[in-house]
Amino acid sequence: MKAVVLRSRLERAVDSGRFYAYRIDSVRRIHGWFVAQIQRADSKGKKMATKIFVNLAVKNLDQSIEFFTRLGFAFNPQFTDETATCMIVSEDIFVMLLTEAKFKTFTPKEICDATKSTEVLVCLSSESREKVDEMVRKAVAAGGTTYNEPQDHGFMYGHGFQDLDGHIWELIYMEPGAAG
Repeated sequence: MKAVVLRSRLERAVDSGRFYAYRIDSVRRIHGWFVAQIQRADSKGKKMATKIFVNLAVKNLDQSIEFFTRLGFAFNPQFTDETATCMIVSEDIFVMLLTEAKFKTFTPKEICDATKSTEVLVCLSSESREKVDEMVRKAVAAGGTTYNEPQDHGFMYGHGFQDLDGHIWELIYMEPGAAG
Protein backbone atom coordinates (compact mmCIF):
# COMPACT_ATOMS: atom_id res chain seq x y z
CA MET A 1 0.00 0.00 0.00
CA LYS A 2 1.44 3.35 -0.97
CA ALA A 3 1.11 6.44 1.22
CA VAL A 4 -1.19 9.02 -0.27
CA VAL A 5 0.75 11.88 -1.78
CA LEU A 6 -1.18 15.09 -1.15
CA ARG A 7 1.13 17.68 -2.63
CA SER A 8 4.80 17.88 -3.57
CA ARG A 9 5.24 21.65 -3.24
CA LEU A 10 7.74 22.44 -0.46
CA GLU A 11 8.85 25.72 0.96
CA ARG A 12 11.88 26.25 3.14
CA ALA A 13 11.77 28.07 6.47
CA VAL A 14 14.53 28.94 8.85
CA ASP A 15 14.23 27.94 12.49
CA SER A 16 17.10 28.48 14.94
CA GLY A 17 19.59 28.66 12.08
CA ARG A 18 18.57 25.25 10.68
CA PHE A 19 16.57 24.76 7.51
CA TYR A 20 13.39 22.78 7.79
CA ALA A 21 11.08 21.81 4.96
CA TYR A 22 7.45 22.49 5.73
CA ARG A 23 4.46 21.60 3.66
CA ILE A 24 2.69 24.93 3.80
CA ASP A 25 -0.56 23.41 2.60
CA SER A 26 -0.38 20.76 5.34
CA VAL A 27 0.24 23.42 7.97
CA ARG A 28 -2.76 25.38 6.69
CA ARG A 29 -4.95 22.24 6.76
CA ILE A 30 -3.88 21.39 10.32
CA HIS A 31 -4.48 24.98 11.43
CA GLY A 32 -7.89 25.00 9.73
CA TRP A 33 -8.81 21.68 11.37
CA PHE A 34 -7.91 22.98 14.85
CA VAL A 35 -9.79 26.25 14.26
CA ALA A 36 -12.87 24.24 13.21
CA GLN A 37 -12.55 22.07 16.34
CA ILE A 38 -12.30 25.13 18.57
CA GLN A 39 -15.25 26.83 16.86
CA ARG A 40 -17.36 23.67 17.14
CA ALA A 41 -16.53 23.39 20.86
CA ASP A 42 -17.17 27.11 21.42
CA SER A 43 -20.55 26.90 19.67
CA LYS A 44 -21.55 24.20 22.15
CA GLY A 45 -20.16 26.19 25.08
CA LYS A 46 -17.51 23.54 25.70
CA LYS A 47 -13.75 23.62 25.85
CA MET A 48 -12.00 21.60 23.13
CA ALA A 49 -10.66 18.31 24.44
CA THR A 50 -6.91 17.98 24.58
CA LYS A 51 -5.68 15.84 21.75
CA ILE A 52 -2.53 13.72 21.83
CA PHE A 53 -0.27 13.12 18.86
CA VAL A 54 2.33 10.41 19.46
CA ASN A 55 5.15 10.71 16.92
CA LEU A 56 7.04 7.53 15.99
CA ALA A 57 9.92 7.10 13.55
CA VAL A 58 9.48 4.23 11.11
CA LYS A 59 11.93 2.66 8.68
CA ASN A 60 9.36 1.92 5.96
CA LEU A 61 6.20 4.03 5.95
CA ASP A 62 4.30 1.87 3.46
CA GLN A 63 4.96 -1.31 5.45
CA SER A 64 3.92 0.44 8.68
CA ILE A 65 0.67 1.63 7.10
CA GLU A 66 -0.05 -1.90 5.90
CA PHE A 67 0.78 -3.35 9.35
CA PHE A 68 -1.50 -0.99 11.27
CA THR A 69 -4.26 -1.29 8.66
CA ARG A 70 -4.26 -5.05 9.34
CA LEU A 71 -4.78 -4.23 13.03
CA GLY A 72 -7.89 -2.24 12.11
CA PHE A 73 -6.59 1.32 12.32
CA ALA A 74 -7.59 4.01 9.83
CA PHE A 75 -5.50 6.92 8.55
CA ASN A 76 -6.33 10.54 7.86
CA PRO A 77 -5.36 11.16 4.21
CA GLN A 78 -5.45 14.90 4.89
CA PHE A 79 -2.24 14.51 6.95
CA THR A 80 -0.57 11.82 4.85
CA ASP A 81 2.17 12.12 2.27
CA GLU A 82 5.27 10.14 1.30
CA THR A 83 7.02 11.08 4.58
CA ALA A 84 4.26 10.78 7.17
CA THR A 85 0.78 9.55 7.99
CA CYS A 86 -1.71 10.25 10.73
CA MET A 87 -3.09 7.05 12.27
CA ILE A 88 -6.42 7.53 14.03
CA VAL A 89 -6.61 5.79 17.40
CA SER A 90 -9.67 7.64 18.72
CA GLU A 91 -11.38 11.00 18.47
CA ASP A 92 -8.62 12.58 20.55
CA ILE A 93 -5.62 10.29 20.02
CA PHE A 94 -3.47 10.09 16.90
CA VAL A 95 -0.15 8.48 16.03
CA MET A 96 2.03 10.26 13.52
CA LEU A 97 4.14 7.64 11.75
CA LEU A 98 7.10 9.53 10.30
CA THR A 99 9.91 8.32 8.09
CA GLU A 100 13.21 8.52 9.95
CA ALA A 101 14.32 11.39 7.67
CA LYS A 102 11.15 13.36 8.50
CA PHE A 103 11.38 12.52 12.22
CA LYS A 104 14.95 13.89 12.31
CA THR A 105 13.65 17.35 11.30
CA PHE A 106 11.80 17.58 14.63
CA THR A 107 14.64 16.76 17.03
CA PRO A 108 18.37 17.42 17.35
CA LYS A 109 18.77 14.05 19.15
CA GLU A 110 19.58 10.68 17.66
CA ILE A 111 16.63 8.44 16.86
CA CYS A 112 16.40 5.49 19.19
CA ASP A 113 16.63 2.03 17.64
CA ALA A 114 13.44 0.64 19.18
CA THR A 115 14.64 -2.92 18.55
CA LYS A 116 17.52 -2.34 21.02
CA SER A 117 16.34 0.39 23.41
CA THR A 118 12.99 1.54 24.74
CA GLU A 119 12.08 5.09 23.82
CA VAL A 120 8.41 5.01 24.73
CA LEU A 121 5.68 2.57 25.72
CA VAL A 122 2.38 3.26 24.01
CA CYS A 123 -0.52 1.92 26.08
CA LEU A 124 -4.09 1.75 24.79
CA SER A 125 -7.19 0.64 26.66
CA SER A 126 -9.41 -2.05 25.16
CA GLU A 127 -13.10 -2.89 25.51
CA SER A 128 -12.48 -6.41 26.87
CA ARG A 129 -9.88 -9.07 27.57
CA GLU A 130 -10.86 -10.69 24.29
CA LYS A 131 -10.17 -7.45 22.39
CA VAL A 132 -6.70 -7.29 23.98
CA ASP A 133 -5.91 -10.82 22.80
CA GLU A 134 -7.48 -10.21 19.37
CA MET A 135 -5.30 -7.15 18.73
CA VAL A 136 -2.14 -9.04 19.77
CA ARG A 137 -3.08 -11.92 17.45
CA LYS A 138 -3.61 -9.47 14.57
CA ALA A 139 -0.27 -7.78 15.29
CA VAL A 140 1.61 -11.08 15.25
CA ALA A 141 -0.18 -12.19 12.07
CA ALA A 142 0.82 -8.87 10.44
CA GLY A 143 4.51 -9.36 11.28
CA GLY A 144 4.76 -7.96 14.81
CA THR A 145 6.09 -9.89 17.79
CA THR A 146 5.18 -10.38 21.44
CA TYR A 147 7.74 -9.63 24.13
CA ASN A 148 6.08 -11.12 27.20
CA GLU A 149 3.15 -13.21 28.35
CA PRO A 150 -0.31 -11.75 29.09
CA GLN A 151 -0.56 -10.21 32.56
CA ASP A 152 -3.73 -10.92 34.56
CA HIS A 153 -4.08 -8.89 37.76
CA GLY A 154 -7.75 -9.71 38.30
CA PHE A 155 -9.10 -6.18 37.95
CA MET A 156 -6.75 -5.46 35.03
CA TYR A 157 -5.60 -7.59 32.09
CA GLY A 158 -2.87 -6.67 29.68
CA HIS A 159 -0.73 -7.92 26.85
CA GLY A 160 1.23 -6.24 24.12
CA PHE A 161 3.26 -6.45 20.95
CA GLN A 162 6.18 -4.86 19.16
CA ASP A 163 5.45 -3.31 15.76
CA LEU A 164 7.66 -3.68 12.70
CA ASP A 165 10.12 -1.08 14.05
CA GLY A 166 10.22 -2.53 17.57
CA HIS A 167 7.98 0.07 19.26
CA ILE A 168 6.13 -1.48 22.20
CA TRP A 169 2.34 -1.26 22.23
CA GLU A 170 0.66 -2.25 25.51
CA LEU A 171 -3.04 -3.11 25.50
CA ILE A 172 -5.02 -3.21 28.73
CA TYR A 173 -8.53 -3.97 29.83
CA MET A 174 -9.56 -2.66 33.23
CA GLU A 175 -12.71 -3.89 34.97
CA PRO A 176 -15.35 -1.12 35.16
CA GLY A 177 -14.98 0.84 38.38
CA ALA A 178 -11.41 -0.34 39.00
CA ALA A 179 -9.88 3.00 38.00
CA GLY A 180 -12.32 5.11 40.01
